[in-house]
Amino acid sequence: MLQINMKKLLFTLLLIPASFFAQQTVSRDAEIANYVSEISSDSLKSHINKLVSFGTRHTMSSTTDAKKGIGAARNWVLSKFRNYAKNTNGRMEVFLQNQTIQPDEKRISQPTDLGNAIAILRGTDPNDKRIFMIGGHLDSRVSDVMNAKDFAPGANDDGSGVGAVIEAARVLSKSKFPATIVFVAFSGEEQGLLGAKMLAEKAKTENWQLEALLNNDMVGNNLTSETNLINANQLRVFSEGLPQFELDKKAQSIRNLGLENDGEARQLARYIKEIGERYVDNLEVKLIYRNDRFLRGGDHTSFVNQGFAAVRLTEFNENYDHQHQDIRKENGKQVGDLPEFMDFEYFKKNVRVNVSVLANLAKAPSKPENVKMDVKELTNFTTIHWEKPKNGSVAGYYVLMRETDSSTWQKKFFTKENAIKLPYSKDNYFFAVQAVNSSGNESLIVIPSVR
Repeated sequence: MLQINMKKLLFTLLLIPASFFAQQTVSRDAEIANYVSEISSDSLKSHINKLVSFGTRHTMSSTTDAKKGIGAARNWVLSKFRNYAKNTNGRMEVFLQNQTIQPDEKRISQPTDLGNAIAILRGTDPNDKRIFMIGGHLDSRVSDVMNAKDFAPGANDDGSGVGAVIEAARVLSKSKFPATIVFVAFSGEEQGLLGAKMLAEKAKTENWQLEALLNNDMVGNNLTSETNLINANQLRVFSEGLPQFELDKKAQSIRNLGLENDGEARQLARYIKEIGERYVDNLEVKLIYRNDRFLRGGDHTSFVNQGFAAVRLTEFNENYDHQHQDIRKENGKQVGDLPEFMDFEYFKKNVRVNVSVLANLAKAPSKPENVKMDVKELTNFTTIHWEKPKNGSVAGYYVLMRETDSSTWQKKFFTKENAIKLPYSKDNYFFAVQAVNSSGNESLIVIPSVR
């Protein structure tokens, strides 16, 4: 007769949750996959060609000319938003956020009507205050950043970002997610992130529950200048590690828990990688552990400065011959930011990443509340507790785990309970918790505090 060692059996049962709940594969949500499939390279090309047709979209160009300048461009963006709003049964609000700014002795030399073209797609749950935002900058420039008159097509920089925003609005206007999505074409980026600063201050002053900003700035080029490397299979996501906002107040806790690599922007970047690669084939999302590139800046920075989770999505290769350049022939080579130097199939993949992430976030429950990890006793088990989210239908929770030197989460343990005990030492791993609904849409994650 088989002899059973009860002590050994009991220990084995304790290990079952770790192996039983580990999810090897997460399926695509059919609704989100359908939205992703609707992103069209032809549609994106049409958006870019129209943006280029305005001649220049310099922040200090005309706001009164019906056909040329940034005023005509932002009116066209607003008209696109209003057309898509017809799909929303009154849930999409479209407006121009603008103010007159005075010369600053830097990059604004005259009184300027600064305007952000904005569409807010309200969520279907009035109690769900979460906001997720996608943005790109509408303004363009040539070699002289103060030149507001010469032809500045800005096809890729940043027509591609605005094209991504418009296309995302077109597709997602058909959705009915509980949370709110904001679509914005910023102005004034090339003059010092002015439009982003204006909207970030509005979001802060009005206490927006803005949980993520995906800033798209140059997402349509595949070729480097100088080295002539081609890459149409990787997308960079830049994210800050240590939070810019109130770091002095948070530094001690970050140091004590070893969370220098786990700020909210960095967690958002990891989320983008997981969801983007789930829905978009033949594309790798590369996490770049910097807020932005050397000597450059992007609109997401205005938001991280206000304490919001914001990242920059950008192509893997940069071509300096086709950004911030006068349109000209030089030694037989065409220089300037023209549509013919864009890769619209690569562009399409990058926009699909945005749509998949926005949809998954807006459809998911909100984050679990009061997430705590027990640290009061010496043990090689890790116990984590949490409370249900404030909003959304919850089918269960994922407890995420990674080794301390891993850049991404390595394991997901599923449970329907509000606590879990794992046979892994908290000294050797990082843990986090996210809520998930019946269609598999995960919330943003929460790193546990300790008790």
